[in-house]
Amino acid sequence: MAPTVPLAVLALVALVAPGLGVAPGCDYPAHRWCSSRDIAAACQVEGRCPSLPSPAAAPVELSLYYESLCQACRQFLALELFPTWLLLPEEMLSITLVPYGNAQERNVSGKLDFECQHGPEECLGNMMEACLMHEAKNFSTYFPVIFCLESGTSVTKNLEACLQIYAPEVDSGRIAACVQGDTGVALMHHNAQVTGALDPPHQYVPWITVNGKHTDELQAQAEASLLGLVCHLYQGEKPEICGSSKAPKFPSGCRR
Repeated sequence: MAPTVPLAVLALVALVAPGLGVAPGCDYPAHRWCSSRDIAAACQVEGRCPSLPSPAAAPVELSLYYESLCQACRQFLALELFPTWLLLPEEMLSITLVPYGNAQERNVSGKLDFECQHGPEECLGNMMEACLMHEAKNFSTYFPVIFCLESGTSVTKNLEACLQIYAPEVDSGRIAACVQGDTGVALMHHNAQVTGALDPPHQYVPWITVNGKHTDELQAQAEASLLGLVCHLYQGEKPEICGSSKAPKFPSGCRR
């Protein structure tokens, strides 16, 4: 590792011997060499700039594979995932939602059809939420609506009310058209493929992957205290909320 050299010394070197120890592509005056990580890299002096800010840490990536009417899924989403998302800065946690779970995809007379663990209403709920994500596009727009649906009395009957509260700019008519048309089927086919590609294969829902991995330990930690798990895994500067977290109990998952 190169020794840390005071900026004044670097500047003196530049004045006395402009080409000494500095990258040929460095077009910046010496007093700016340590002003940013990009400039320090261009001048190849990063190891001599102790005051440079650390690179931004990657967010913890969490994917939730779930069913819209699975009770354990609804409780995890409403009591752990959504509150954790609210409490943490956006850059700490990246969430992907995949509504499909233990559903089965079938080809009936040349058309795709889906059979869901908790019946046709769950298939409708899965497709509604997939279409909502497709139409709203922005996670911060559609996640509160999905929270509203999953924490309410009916996943399939409260869309209008939840949109009015959390995302009035989203057109419910476009979501309905998606559900009733080919787009909804294509979205569910995509979710079936993504779920089917899990390694290891999912055995129940909610099925949670963290940074692309699933283990029994990660699943248990996420269900016990997702906030604590994300705070532990995140490599950047942590907010005060990471000081402590509670661990609620959850019912057994919806197995096949």
